[in-house]
Amino acid sequence: QLDLLWTRKQNVMYNLFDWPTQKHSKLIILAIANTMDLPERIMMNRVASRLVCPSNFFSVALLSSFVVRFGVFCLLILAKLWFQLVGNIVAALSGDARRCLDICRRATEICEFASQKRTPEIVRMAHVTEAIDEMFSSPYINAIRNASLHEQIFLKAILAEFRRAGVEEATVQQVYHQHVALCRIEGMQSPTISEIMAICSRLGACRLLLVESSNKYLHMRVRLNINQDDVMYALKDE
Repeated sequence: QLDLLWTRKQNVMYNLFDWPTQKHSKLIILAIANTMDLPERIMMNRVASRLVCPSNFFSVALLSSFVVRFGVFCLLILAKLWFQLVGNIVAALSGDARRCLDICRRATEICEFASQKRTPEIVRMAHVTEAIDEMFSSPYINAIRNASLHEQIFLKAILAEFRRAGVEEATVQQVYHQHVALCRIEGMQSPTISEIMAICSRLGACRLLLVESSNKYLHMRVRLNINQDDVMYALKDE
């Protein structure tokens, strides 16, 4: 799980991938991550340059699914096309390779259900599109899109703080500093601390956030109650 080795200076990753490049080295490093574009997302150039094939990913689970549903002969033809099609879509929308598996499975289920009503057919782009619409149209995503401007900025500030700290939990005060920085970049007036606490409370009431129940005020800890990719997808056009 390569993403779990991430540190701010990325020394661990660099040393890990630098070992195989040493003279007379017989070491081969195979790294696994759920994020399809991990090198582009979090790796410094000095680390990414050590990777031999950073853009390739291979899913045994998906290929096994094709073997069961279509047989080995069709697998050879369909697997490459599906990886290219769905992989590119998921990379643009999310980045999590597990979403690629979910979309492929759901598209196949939609196709099979439609085939029960009429003549059998193969999985088509329409089935993939329907599966994607189902996955990225959850009530949580709609709630984010309908949130106020500062509520959306607060969610962006949480993501920024998570990336900065390398952990998926932060205090309201840490998020507030990121929120102020984002407002400054956008040329907007920053909210007061009382307004930030109200924003945090509303997002918690919507179950978009998990907020620590205490009287610590700015030192309360918050976590996202949904996947980070969903938040980024919902805010992509904002």
